[in-house]
Amino acid sequence: MEEKENQIRNTCNFAGARPIMVDLPYPPIQVAEKNLAYANLLSIDYCGAVSEMSAITQYINNENRLSYEKCATSVTILGLAMAEMMHLQKLGQLIDLLGGRVDFIAKHRNGRNRMWTPEFLTIPEQEKRMIEADIEAERGAINQYRVHINMIHDKEVNAVLERIIMDEEYHITILQALLKEE
Repeated sequence: MEEKENQIRNTCNFAGARPIMVDLPYPPIQVAEKNLAYANLLSIDYCGAVSEMSAITQYINNENRLSYEKCATSVTILGLAMAEMMHLQKLGQLIDLLGGRVDFIAKHRNGRNRMWTPEFLTIPEQEKRMIEADIEAERGAINQYRVHINMIHDKEVNAVLERIIMDEEYHITILQALLKEE
């Protein structure tokens, strides 16, 4: 019985996993002045349907489901999730500095605030579809960040968002490479 249990144990080693991101520093986390409207925009990036919270959760789910059969892919996906966690943390700091509240509620301008939910995720069964969904999520995040950059007139905040976009673009390159390995 113990031998059978050992056979189904996950042997994927995540000890060396590191965030996968562009090798450039982040700008200082600071704001020109408090601005609740900007904080609310960032809350959408923090925990909206297209958000760092959604990316983290989707990546971790994919990593867990792939770790038994595709260890190298799983470790890569964990590295992507770790970078998204860093983005979440930086957005949280900006929201706080802008005078907003760091919670799991995306505060939309139309007043339709929405708490983060796993319903926002795309969770396909096949590895190829998982990676394609991850690429689409990264593209959606980049587009949303660009819209928010155009709405935010704070050079300090926008510098951080531009740096996050660099990571997201790099993530697409990594994910496309994983698709080619299929």
